[in-house]
Amino acid sequence: MKSALEAIGAAAREQLAGAADLKALEELRIKFLGKKGELTALLKQMGGLSPEERPIIGQLANQVRQEIEEEIAQRQQALKSALAQQKLREEALDVTMPGKQLPMGHQHPLSLVLDEFKEIFLGMGFDVVQGPEVELDYYNFEALNIPKDHPARDTQDTFYINDNIVLRTQTSPVQVRTMEQRKPPIRIISPGRVYRSDAVDATHSPIFHQIEGLVVDKGITMADLKGCLETVVKRIYGDDAVVRFRPHHFPFTEPSAEVDIQCFNCKGEGCRLCKGEGWIEILGCGMVHPKVLSGCGIDPEVYSGFAFGIGLERLVMRRFNIDDLRLFYDNDLRFLSQF
Repeated sequence: MKSALEAIGAAAREQLAGAADLKALEELRIKFLGKKGELTALLKQMGGLSPEERPIIGQLANQVRQEIEEEIAQRQQALKSALAQQKLREEALDVTMPGKQLPMGHQHPLSLVLDEFKEIFLGMGFDVVQGPEVELDYYNFEALNIPKDHPARDTQDTFYINDNIVLRTQTSPVQVRTMEQRKPPIRIISPGRVYRSDAVDATHSPIFHQIEGLVVDKGITMADLKGCLETVVKRIYGDDAVVRFRPHHFPFTEPSAEVDIQCFNCKGEGCRLCKGEGWIEILGCGMVHPKVLSGCGIDPEVYSGFAFGIGLERLVMRRFNIDDLRLFYDNDLRFLSQF
């Protein structure tokens, strides 16, 4: 039995040294040390030994097992090291080879104009503020002097989450929140996404971007509003931009006006883009209604203000001569790569 153990040890050392990979090494481990391995099978015969022989053979068996396990561990480490070196050689990179030129990302046209718009107003002393897109009915309507029975509350125009919560239809609620939190003088713009239940066409979308502006101070007049907006439009589109103001009505401003810019596609003659009018509406504006001021804790006898809301998409369309608003959201790289 002693000779058999020594033979198993010698065979194991020889075969382990020739193991070509980890799989072969594992197979040899099972062959010699597994439950049905050669060493285990031999040890089952120890019952036939005399009491004097058992300790001697047992000690020798443990020694052979330990030697085999050490051989397996050493061979395993050598195989893993060789495998790692081979992998490094196969995956080596030649850093002197010229790289492939990858296309660079860039800003979306909406972001380009919005950033420029922000810079213009920051230079005029305005702050940029944000507000929630999921808004309370109070801030989206009631605080803006829009009563419960006003047509603007019709579900055809507004996305209602419940009776008290809506997706904001404008960024005007940010004005109310700002006036509640700050004391005049106030000069802010509030860009962000708004939602309305509109059919999708060349100039309308249920999701679009609006930039709201608000100025509140002593002695603010309609002339300040007109001068501010004309300055901004000409800064964005150039000194030859043609703008017109039309009387209008908004519940939260009095007096109110809509501002149009001459259609860039037809130069005022009328086309599909401007629906034959020659002009494209870009914003609504007016003097802040005294009721809105007083509702925010500002005395309308002391302070006055103006407000405006600009559709960002229409600004960008005019800037880059784009005739279909849907192009901004199609994610077509052929279109986006032009900017």
